[in-house]
Amino acid sequence: MQLKPDPLGSAKNEMASAGSRPVNQLVLADLAAHPVWRFVNDDSRGETSVRAVRHLPVAELTNHLVATSFALPNGSQVWGLLGNLDLTSAEKTSHFLSLSILSRGRWFHLARYHDLERAGRGPEALASFLGLAVSEVFPLTYDISNCCVGLAEVVRGAVPAEPLVRLSRTELVALAVP
Repeated sequence: MQLKPDPLGSAKNEMASAGSRPVNQLVLADLAAHPVWRFVNDDSRGETSVRAVRHLPVAELTNHLVATSFALPNGSQVWGLLGNLDLTSAEKTSHFLSLSILSRGRWFHLARYHDLERAGRGPEALASFLGLAVSEVFPLTYDISNCCVGLAEVVRGAVPAEPLVRLSRTELVALAVP
């Protein structure tokens, strides 16, 4: 069965959803119950407040996070959030994807290869956070096809410890702002 995106889009989703909360207060039950979250544009609630999206699947993820279970190479699973997914571009997703993992009630935010915090929040730090070796954690694989419509390699993907291709700062800016 082919999923079709909600034609009324995120505005309808936001109006139909329950109250917002800071993203760092999401717990496993929230992630399991609601796979897509939209950042709330309300300064009084803070810039990291999110609200569950009720009408799925979605075909556009600007200002959204996607909750999913990640399969690790060692056979275990962890829950987390993906951000900066571009459902129409595997290239943009591979360079800008953000990943946050929830374990033992705490969040870990993985730094990408071009992030300044890479030394303290890179693949080795995530493996340590999980109490595993890097080879037991990466590549993490995910499947968000139950809630998102887009390129197959984006909705069913993998997050490697190191990217296949590294872009320069100039190339990253050109990719982000065409």
